[in-house]
Amino acid sequence: VPEGAEIVAAGVLVAYGQKTTGGPLRNVHAVRPYAPGAYVVIDDTTRRNLEIARTVMGERKKGSLLGLVDLTCTAMGGRRLREWFAFPLLDVARIDQRQDAVAALIDESPAREGLTASLREVADIERIGARVGQGTATPRELGLLRRSLAAVPGVLGPVAPLHALRAFLPDDVCADVLQDLQHWLVDDPPLTSGDGGLIRPGADPILEDLVRRAAGGLGAIRDLEKREQDATGITSLKIRSTGPQGWYIEITRANLHKVPSHYVRRQTLTNNERYIIPELKEIEEDLATAQERQRRLEAERFTELRERTASASARLLALARRLADLDVLCALAEVAVRYRFVRPTLDETLSLEIVAGRHPVVEASLTDERFVPNDVVLDADARRLIVLTGPNMAGKSTVLRQTAIIALLAQVGSHVPADRVRLGVVDRIFTRVGASDDLASGRSTFMVEMAETAAILKHATRRSLVLLDEIGRGTSTYDGLAIAWAVAEDLARRVSCRAMFATHYHELCELAEQIEGIANQSVAVHDTGDRVVFLRTLREGGASRSYGIQCARLAGLPAPVVERARALLTKFERHAPRNERHQLSLFGAIPPGEVPAPPVQEDPVRDLLRATDPDGLTPKQAHEALYALRRLL
Repeated sequence: VPEGAEIVAAGVLVAYGQKTTGGPLRNVHAVRPYAPGAYVVIDDTTRRNLEIARTVMGERKKGSLLGLVDLTCTAMGGRRLREWFAFPLLDVARIDQRQDAVAALIDESPAREGLTASLREVADIERIGARVGQGTATPRELGLLRRSLAAVPGVLGPVAPLHALRAFLPDDVCADVLQDLQHWLVDDPPLTSGDGGLIRPGADPILEDLVRRAAGGLGAIRDLEKREQDATGITSLKIRSTGPQGWYIEITRANLHKVPSHYVRRQTLTNNERYIIPELKEIEEDLATAQERQRRLEAERFTELRERTASASARLLALARRLADLDVLCALAEVAVRYRFVRPTLDETLSLEIVAGRHPVVEASLTDERFVPNDVVLDADARRLIVLTGPNMAGKSTVLRQTAIIALLAQVGSHVPADRVRLGVVDRIFTRVGASDDLASGRSTFMVEMAETAAILKHATRRSLVLLDEIGRGTSTYDGLAIAWAVAEDLARRVSCRAMFATHYHELCELAEQIEGIANQSVAVHDTGDRVVFLRTLREGGASRSYGIQCARLAGLPAPVVERARALLTKFERHAPRNERHQLSLFGAIPPGEVPAPPVQEDPVRDLLRATDPDGLTPKQAHEALYALRRLL
């Protein structure tokens, strides 16, 4: 990047903002550069796979990580929380500072409850402050600002004694702005300044005199109405006003014969007549003059009030950021209490140790069963890559995602869903989980998978955390196996980062025998022969088999198809060469750079495909059937 390019870019943005708003950006007080070395890098693919802000299916906040932890009380707190999750920290000291504050609020529940109650009285000072700075704030918004500033002492009171939160307390509570608003603005401001009634009675002597004159004019009209009723004998006579017509005397048709001769007809309606008299005209002119001067002076005083408030917009925005920080810290503390999170230990090592880690969103969604926690231990030296095997639906992807989420939460400054966590800070988090086409770009599932994997291998560093699921499944069996093997080798040998590699290619378990620092783990199952029970617990060592047919049955594959698949599997295993029955010995020891020669393939699925009715399968059943058929190969 050329020197000074960031200044040019910022200038272009400011110029664009000025052009679109038609004036100077008085609400923009500073431009903060993004320092890549200060935050964890999380690409869009990883954010989508981890469902941080939105779910993959439905694009909803509910069911995402933020949907669970966003217990903020204010709109500016919600935006601040999203910002923290978009830019997790690398500085251990700053992370500890946040964690200290969260821990203090967990320990002091009265302070946390008082802070929550007070924050509910605070409006979006950040947005209002920006509108004030631009000179577009309405009277109603200034009223909300006044209410929020008045609530600030109540917000700070419960947490002011807590030493751990002092770094997050505002230095300036804008008391002078509050006093100014309280002096000038009415208790219940109108929606717009054109509606009048903006300035508090007694705030301005000149305005007060005009208000009295206007009130006197209205009183004179009431007195005139009473005199005309008595003089004409028409008790139903009314003096009214409309915008276009001004003030007039209204008399029903039944009383037209009593109308005095000096009444001048102004308008004829179906049921009544409207009249004007010189005395009413004189009162109307005096009243209109007083009301117009009152509206004009009120508008001037309101504009002056808004401009004085605008001069404090930078202070208001600084206060808003502090209140948003307190809101986020309070939300994180409440989440930790509600979901049994613990404080992680962070350092500059290259280790990752999670004891009884859980996926917070999955755990919160369970109603009929208990979430099974798991331990994960990684180290960029001795145990840097785990090859994770096990059947579909056993929980491999959940373990990968929860590992990434725990690391993310820890570096945001939050407590984490586990019994104990020690984490050497990670600079980047990469996940390659799930399968999807990119129809807009014309890329297949396999091409998307390869592009994402290529980006990971290109950008991952020794301090990164990489979590890969089913690399190579989008192509033929041996092509996919070769790609998965090469990717795992590259991660272990060249990148040397902390990584987990979930796969159905049991052959990859041989990597642990060939490369130091690779370990095998699998998801435990209880096999009763015809049925398999997923225990969802990690154990050391690779899986002995894939349980594809059992998974196909659980997914709803028709019973005849399942039975035919089981019979074919027995036949294939009986006729397969000995070295193909045990997948772990398929490649033997493969020197780096050499490509294994695949054994001759037969066509083992023809009969099974003939027995399958594609029109009778749901999309989910078809998806699982494909996996079952591939495993039969």
